[in-house]
Amino acid sequence: MEFSLTDNRVVNYIKEAKEELSKVVWPSRAELIRHTLIVVGISLAVAFFLGVFDFFFGRVLERLI
Repeated sequence: MEFSLTDNRVVNYIKEAKEELSKVVWPSRAELIRHTLIVVGISLAVAFFLGVFDFFFGRVLERLI
């Protein structure tokens, strides 16, 4: 039984993955920074929102108990 690198499924997979990655349109540095800041801003807003509700409901439960 003879093995050839061109017949190897792993090698073919790596070649195809490399080919597909060359087709990807990567974001510019400015786009990356802008999107990162948007994600961080939304995360902080949600954390603040949930923190306010947690504080409010904690106080309500304290009074009920």
